[in-house]
Amino acid sequence: MIKAEIIQELGRAYAQYAQYIDGLTEEEFLRSVNSKWTAGQQTDHLLRAVKPLSQGLQLPRFFFRLLFGKPNRPGRTYTQLVAKYQLKLQAGGRASAAFIPKDVSYSQKQTLLAALHNHVHKLQVRLTNYSEKDLDQYLLPHPLLGKLTIREMMYFTIYHVIHHQRNIQEMLQPANL
Repeated sequence: MIKAEIIQELGRAYAQYAQYIDGLTEEEFLRSVNSKWTAGQQTDHLLRAVKPLSQGLQLPRFFFRLLFGKPNRPGRTYTQLVAKYQLKLQAGGRASAAFIPKDVSYSQKQTLLAALHNHVHKLQVRLTNYSEKDLDQYLLPHPLLGKLTIREMMYFTIYHVIHHQRNIQEMLQPANL
């Protein structure tokens, strides 16, 4: 995906997620099956993932090079990145401490969705300040996937919300009640 497509897809995927979550009843929003995160907790988790990313992209680029080095491999495609993430999950990979959500009440739903929207929007705006070349030459750390180019991190961020929406939809299926 080129930068413009990434920016558009971030907006689309997170708007679709927010619309889905906004339509959940209190019982659905708070439901947990087999100790899985509730929809509220998954929303908090997504916010915990997007917020530092939106904040980090406002740092001067030399910090990325200084802290994380240079890419030493070709960038992955969206499909390749998703496949690597799924393999990590299948191998038992889980969210690290900073990304584990707290308990979330139904009364927090709108606040969480507004904050998520705000940080996704900031992320989109900050991406406009990066060139296509920049997206492939600067690295960011991912707690499960290691160092990713900014483009790869955006691919992950797009897939991440899709993944969590699917998790919630599966958990709310009648067969899982």
